[in-house]
Amino acid sequence: MDALFPLDPSERRPLAKIVVVAGPSGSGKTRFTTRSGLPVVSLDDFYFDGDHPGMPNRHGMVDWDSPRTWDGGGAVRALVELCTAGETTVPIYDISANLKVGERRVELDGARFVLVEGIFAPEVVDALASEGILADAIALKRPRAQTFWFRLMRDLDEARKPPINLLRRGISHFFAEPARYTYFQSKGLRLVTWEEAHEVLTNLLARAR
Repeated sequence: MDALFPLDPSERRPLAKIVVVAGPSGSGKTRFTTRSGLPVVSLDDFYFDGDHPGMPNRHGMVDWDSPRTWDGGGAVRALVELCTAGETTVPIYDISANLKVGERRVELDGARFVLVEGIFAPEVVDALASEGILADAIALKRPRAQTFWFRLMRDLDEARKPPINLLRRGISHFFAEPARYTYFQSKGLRLVTWEEAHEVLTNLLARAR
């Protein structure tokens, strides 16, 4: 993908760089990133509204696992703006209502790194590298039974969709998970445990001092 902005990435001196945090739904991406103390952007907030033209369907509802359901270009533009200008505006998305319900400002506030998480995180790795703002790209890995349980409990607790649809989706994810890890690696992400992910951040922050 060509750079979104005319400045040659090799000449860009960003204020911060991105650490992409991927992983299957239920792997703990949100929990890991929000506990880091660094600015966080959730790619799930860039979903299109449920009535957006051409939305794919699966399990009796919009297939929110398909990249066709989100605005990847808008996400990359916001991340470039955040890393080069120090702030940006991102959507606030309500998954249970299938629509954007507002916006919020994200500011670096002196941070040298931004964490980006979401099920579509692998899709932005190449674009962020082309823009010269990628610091690292990792994928959290945990046993399938854990991701199945944590995903189902989260989705039921948040009443994201009808329970039967959530169960069907969870079973589908369970069997597809090994292929997801293979896909993450094909997109240039390293598979790491939670402990290894913490070590990645610790080393990056130490080198940035």
